[in-house]
Amino acid sequence: MLTGKQKRFLRSKANPIQPIFQVGKGGVNSNMVKQISDALEARELIKVSILQNCEESKEDVAEALVKGAKAHLVQVIGNVIVLYKESKENKEIILP
Repeated sequence: MLTGKQKRFLRSKANPIQPIFQVGKGGVNSNMVKQISDALEARELIKVSILQNCEESKEDVAEALVKGAKAHLVQVIGNVIVLYKESKENKEIILP
């Protein structure tokens, strides 16, 4: 689990990042989870945008992505989910 201080740190890091994935009408599927997991390994911190035509609630989408990619949920703000996962090979973010 991330502490409050770590979440604040990650939120500040995530601020300038643009979402690189979009969850739409199809919701979350295994292919998307695999791609997000790969992106997290490469970048550690990503944003996922939830489109208006998504049939699942943003909380359900966030939970599915966190479980599937074994990542930490940093925050859900509006229709954007911020995810963090420590990289095994490309570690760049040092948590406070």
